[in-house]
Amino acid sequence: MGGESYGSDITRIRQLNEIGIALSSERNHDALLENLLTSARELTQADAGTLYTFDASKQQLSFAIVQNDTLDLRLGGLSEPVGEQFPIIDLYQADGLPNHHLVVAHTVLNDCTVNIEDAYTAKGFDFAGTRKIDQATGYRSRAFLTVPMHNHQGDTVAVLQLLNKRTAHGIDGTFSSADQHIAESLASQAAVAITNHRLVDEMQALFDSFVRVIATAIDAKSAHTGAHCRRMPEATLLLAEATHRSQHPEVASFTLTEDDRYEIKTAAWLHDCGKIVIPHHVMEKSTKLEGLFDRLPAIEARFAAKQQALCAAQLRAELDAYRNGQLFTEEEREVFANKQSTLQEDLTLIRRSNTDGEYLKDQDVERLQAIAQDTWEDIDGHRQPLLTEDELENLCIRHGTLNQEERKIIEGHVIATLDMLAELPFPKHLQRVPEYAGGHHERMDGSGYPNGLTREQLSLPARMLGIADVFEALTAPDRPYKTPMKLSQALNIMGRMVEERHLDPVLFAVFIEEGVYLDYARQYLQNYQIDTVDIDSLLRVSIASVDRVND
Repeated sequence: MGGESYGSDITRIRQLNEIGIALSSERNHDALLENLLTSARELTQADAGTLYTFDASKQQLSFAIVQNDTLDLRLGGLSEPVGEQFPIIDLYQADGLPNHHLVVAHTVLNDCTVNIEDAYTAKGFDFAGTRKIDQATGYRSRAFLTVPMHNHQGDTVAVLQLLNKRTAHGIDGTFSSADQHIAESLASQAAVAITNHRLVDEMQALFDSFVRVIATAIDAKSAHTGAHCRRMPEATLLLAEATHRSQHPEVASFTLTEDDRYEIKTAAWLHDCGKIVIPHHVMEKSTKLEGLFDRLPAIEARFAAKQQALCAAQLRAELDAYRNGQLFTEEEREVFANKQSTLQEDLTLIRRSNTDGEYLKDQDVERLQAIAQDTWEDIDGHRQPLLTEDELENLCIRHGTLNQEERKIIEGHVIATLDMLAELPFPKHLQRVPEYAGGHHERMDGSGYPNGLTREQLSLPARMLGIADVFEALTAPDRPYKTPMKLSQALNIMGRMVEERHLDPVLFAVFIEEGVYLDYARQYLQNYQIDTVDIDSLLRVSIASVDRVND
């Protein structure tokens, strides 16, 4: 008999160790709680059981898992959610007194295990609710074993409650001291696992919040860039999921796990974090003459001064002619009128060239250079150029609004991003975040920045970020310095970038075939931006580009 008991104890200890290992390796919180209760019931041969979670801030217990074999009941965990028929249990009553009437509250308040042989005869506890449920179900609740669960700091995190020990005669047994000891041991191990889960969840929540704080900081500096940081994860994940579904030979082996999704999403959130160090006047430069201040009004003032000087010169010429008894001829008037007209045309050209419109033509550059050779007279009577060297340089920018120096500053945001990310000790499942985030401005032909990497040197997620970044930038409906493009225009530009080996042709084909652009547009673009797209033409471009890459 003693040998049988010893052998049984050894078996239970082995089971306890195996369960402890399984619980510590379980990554799903709901599965962890469910496995804990199921294992506790198996070890103690309990017919039923409940696991309560404890909210220390509210001093409340909540039903997390409910199981009953006789009633074939499974609620919580991976099963059907626990309903409102199981109310929240307050540790303190409305009058502020501790709630010692309910055994589970008493267990937490006194930090003790409570082992009751029969709830119907037990003194000091209120089992009216239990009796009511028994009447409704025909069940007979008898033995209760209630065990508090503590974290490494000794704080209660949950409560394990076992009900009705099974015997050869039914569910009429009571829980022995050995049952209590094994339940307490399991509760102790499981509490560590639950605490670890909470710590992991809290650390991840802290990290995610930190990531969003960076986007918020960029948003405070530049609203449209902050919005770009928030939209990029969605655009990138849509493309990643589409690539996961795609049967293209070059990406058929690409699969996504939950860790992969989180890693890609994190990289997309952080891909522009380096912009936080970019000067505001460079990042927000909406016209060529913008800087620490807008230089256009100063140029307009010079033209106004020159026009007034011309008017004054004409009046003096007319007065001189009158004094000399001569007529001021129409030809002379026309000379002054032509000069005024030329000035107005020059100013119109400057205003037009100042915006990020079409590519600046050679003849416009030549005319701007000629304007810069003209002069005006300042208040001290000194002759000054109509355009300074700096103003001429910026006005002659062929495309966009950034001069070479400013473009290098903007491109430096990727270096800043990589430097910032290098300071973060990313865990194993986020090790590739810097590589993904730092590659979104690289080009397939190696002409991108910061490292001049080629298609073969870039991972698929890094190439995905590149496509998502361009698409979001072209279609963004909230950029103050440009009109948002329609889908057809944006995708045609991206098609040309594919032909020029700037964007990945296979991923662009997936982007079109799987309708990623349309899924994104329906969520984030204005209705007028969603127009008809020539899918066949775009796919021909991508197929031709793929063939060139593979030749």
